Amino acid sequence: MRNAGKILLIEDDLGASEGLARVLGGEGYELTVVHRGDEGLVQASNGDFDAVITDLRLPGLDGIEVVRQVHAAKPRLPIILMTAHGTTETAIQATKLGAFDYLLKPFEMEELIALTEKAVASSRMMTEPVELGEMGSARDAIIGNGRLMQGIYKEIGRVAAKPVTVLIRGDTGTGKELIARAIYQHSDRASAPFVAINCAAIPETLLESELFGHERGAFTGALTRRIGRFEQAHLGTLFLDEIGDITLSTQAKLLRVLQEKTIQRLGGKETIPVDVRIIAATHRDLESAIKEKLFREDLYYRLNVVVITLPSLRDRKEDIPALAQFFIRKYGPELGVSNASVQPAAMDYLQTLPWPGNVRELENVIRQSILLARGYPISVEHMRHSVGRPNVGKRSDQPALKELVGEFLNSAKRGEIQDAYARVMQMAERELFGQAIELAQGNQAKAARWLGISRLTMREKLTNFGIHPARDGTGAEDGSENQA
Repeated sequence: MRNAGKILLIEDDLGASEGLARVLGGEGYELTVVHRGDEGLVQASNGDFDAVITDLRLPGLDGIEVVRQVHAAKPRLPIILMTAHGTTETAIQATKLGAFDYLLKPFEMEELIALTEKAVASSRMMTEPVELGEMGSARDAIIGNGRLMQGIYKEIGRVAAKPVTVLIRGDTGTGKELIARAIYQHSDRASAPFVAINCAAIPETLLESELFGHERGAFTGALTRRIGRFEQAHLGTLFLDEIGDITLSTQAKLLRVLQEKTIQRLGGKETIPVDVRIIAATHRDLESAIKEKLFREDLYYRLNVVVITLPSLRDRKEDIPALAQFFIRKYGPELGVSNASVQPAAMDYLQTLPWPGNVRELENVIRQSILLARGYPISVEHMRHSVGRPNVGKRSDQPALKELVGEFLNSAKRGEIQDAYARVMQMAERELFGQAIELAQGNQAKAARWLGISRLTMREKLTNFGIHPARDGTGAEDGSENQA
């Protein structure tokens, strides 16, 4: 299992630190453990970590001072504070001082794992460079040297250093988040936090709290005060992905923040100034949404200061070979294939496809093809098999899914089967669990968390489907080549 990130754990209780290190180590993290706050400060200042997890009560230097001094020195390093219920206000103070989040003891290990994963992802979004135009040493890059992409690079250079709101438009899978990160990394706020939030992935009832925070008792379940994303991103950049999906009520509050540069937490009366640069993204037709009264016109004009529109992959097929080679270099070593290659006919085949899922779909196809080829050159058949399989996130109008459903329905119409529903659901479910466990690199707890189910259910499903994951990134199943 590849290294999931480097974590600094500061905990003076030897038993607790051993237990936490064992759990996080099992998730693939590389742990450095210290037992004093002053030692932790030295390690955090001099070391290269993706996140810090610290207890509040520590000898040498308490957790609040650790947060204060580490954040002052390294504002992009996420810090998670562990504290008892009786010190909630102290934890909130730590969040104001720059802590990424806090955990109230006693907590479930699943909470710690989920929060650590979010913190490391946030750290890497800020610190891992996004290269432009060509393959280098970075894991993430915006690939393509065609005319359309050259225009995008010029736009990034033109707006990155200017204090303006940017709206990134484009179909799903075109790379809007990478563009936002590139703008951030080339801006004068690159040393401050970059906070990303997918507005479509958070339930409507929770989105306002996520953005603006809430006071204790603001709604059912609000047991403590919570700092929102705007406060976390103060002096930095806030990336609002899928902004076209937010409700009119939240749009009104967001507009007020953009106009007044202040927020109020839900249930609170305090006016809190925030200095945040907004980068927003959407795949929706906002002009049509305005006509249908689903999106506020005044908010649209506030966001529409600078617009970067990403081309669909079908409109820049000359970039497909370079993209494919980039994904091969990215995923080959992860999947245990150090010298993966593509036959020329297979590369030509890629350029004949419509790519409705855009770059994200191409990435998934390359990754699956590497698994199928198992070290041999990737052929047209490998590509066809990967393209034809229903992938998580594909729209329901994809030919593979339509043909699959059509075959079962026609069989039912001819009287050959009487359980079309059960067969389609079983195949879709098997694919879902297979891809989830592959993406989690064999980690059942992580895959279960992504799917919103218990580990027991995850284990039962894998057994029922005959999926035997190996924690080596291959996701191998029954030795067959057509599994993910």
